[in-house]
Amino acid sequence: MTFIIDFLTTRMGEVALTMMAVSLAAVLGLLFGRLSFRGIGLGIGGVLFAGIAVGDLSARAGIHFSAEMFEFIREFGLILFVFTIGVQVGPGFFASLRKAGLQFNLAAASIVCLGVLVTVAIGIIFDVPVPQLVGLMSGAVTNTPGLGAAVQALSDAGASAEDIAAPPLGYAVAYPFGIVGILLSMLLVRFALKVDIKAEAARFDVERRKGASASLPTMNVAVHNANFEGHKLAEVPGLFDDGLVASRMKTEAGLIVPRRDTILHMGDVLHLVGPQDKIHAMQMILGEVVDTPLSTKGTDLRWGRMVVTDKHATSHRLRTLALDEAYGVTISRIMRAGVELSPRGDSTLQFGDIVTVVGAKDAIETVRGVLGDQSSKLEMVDFPGLFIGIMFGVLLGSIPLALPGLPAPLKLGLAGGPLVAAILLGQLGSWGPFTWVMPPVANHALREFGIVLFLAVVGLKAGSRFLDTLLNGDGLSWILYGALITLIPLVIVGLVARALFGFNYLSLCGVLAGSMTDPPALAFANAQSPAPAAAIAYASVYPLVMGLRIFAPQLLVLLLM
Repeated sequence: MTFIIDFLTTRMGEVALTMMAVSLAAVLGLLFGRLSFRGIGLGIGGVLFAGIAVGDLSARAGIHFSAEMFEFIREFGLILFVFTIGVQVGPGFFASLRKAGLQFNLAAASIVCLGVLVTVAIGIIFDVPVPQLVGLMSGAVTNTPGLGAAVQALSDAGASAEDIAAPPLGYAVAYPFGIVGILLSMLLVRFALKVDIKAEAARFDVERRKGASASLPTMNVAVHNANFEGHKLAEVPGLFDDGLVASRMKTEAGLIVPRRDTILHMGDVLHLVGPQDKIHAMQMILGEVVDTPLSTKGTDLRWGRMVVTDKHATSHRLRTLALDEAYGVTISRIMRAGVELSPRGDSTLQFGDIVTVVGAKDAIETVRGVLGDQSSKLEMVDFPGLFIGIMFGVLLGSIPLALPGLPAPLKLGLAGGPLVAAILLGQLGSWGPFTWVMPPVANHALREFGIVLFLAVVGLKAGSRFLDTLLNGDGLSWILYGALITLIPLVIVGLVARALFGFNYLSLCGVLAGSMTDPPALAFANAQSPAPAAAIAYASVYPLVMGLRIFAPQLLVLLLM
């Protein structure tokens, strides 16, 4: 053993030693994170604990690492992690704040805000220093990006090396109960309010049939309003440009694709696609609902789905593309980030959108060439877009923002800047030669790589102090503080949302899991019922909560230090 230590310290440089330590922490942590009990494990958090163990052993052996390398690896890993998160959630970020998602997001945001208030109260009552406090908060809510934001905020504030090393210690101490606490909260709400899981699943199915899901409803309407006899479809108010589409039309001559200049006659049947309220309003204008089938089988019409991958088709309004006028086809649906959107004249296609096209077979194939439909492009990462996005994010994070009431300007930093930039760019999709849509597999790989680098470094740097803090310091008190930060917001919001606002319990479990951005908790929620209520709610709140969890530690550092 002595020979190995002598070889490492005398024959290898600090850079090589640093890379070896980071790699060792990553390997051990990823293997350790795969271990689970009844589906519950540390996951990627295992890298932090492995880093702490390697760091502790290295300190005892007198092995030193490159501080500059640590700094670069940690910051680069954090930037890569938060940027890929932003790109992932960007397309659905603003959509998640609408309709039912708004109620879910208000509940999740309340959990975050309550957690911040509990954290501040603990700091004031028990005199816990801010560096430990923000680490405890991030660990208690199992949010690793929050830990990264805390470390970065302390570094930007000019904190000492000892203070910068404190958040990972608090995170590691509070993290285990954070995982268990969310599950206990779900069970407490369930048994305290005597929830019937089967009844909740049935209730969710009923609500979904009424239009609560993301799918667009359809209706076949026969024209009985004589006012439209002999007039063009373009003269029907609310059709084409108001989120409502007529994708097929049955006339005396047969089934056709309706166009703006198509002439209406009494008895024609339109297949309408769009929001339920707008379809109903259009039916009241045109005539009555009929059961007449408008299938394309046995006709010259076809329908097909294709992916928008041609950059010339993106960032253009559907009205500008004029697919109906030029090719005689209609786009009846747009699928974006798992949500069906109703096409409008001013709708803009984005890279990666899946569109449903109705028209003649030859016309559909022509439009396929216009839109791209090259799935292979979705499997590639546009690295120029990635790096210019990171550059923009770092620049954005460096801009000081003077806010009333704050003692110093607020900066988004290396955690917030790339996140905000990625959300905006992910929403944009593409611009010029740059694309910010990533294949899920590539996004996941880059995201995991970034967070592994970050956790390995913070673990290695905190390793020399972890056991001493846990056994001889305030470790036991920290566990109690972390439990309070975990349980109080979840239990209060869970009980209020269910008892006062009538949340579906399964959806509520998804909100609770999403408020902690905790996949194991989502798995536990999903195991209670096959209904997808929990997963839908989790996805609805995840984008907003992730942003709040990253900004909260920065605000605490700025306000309390």
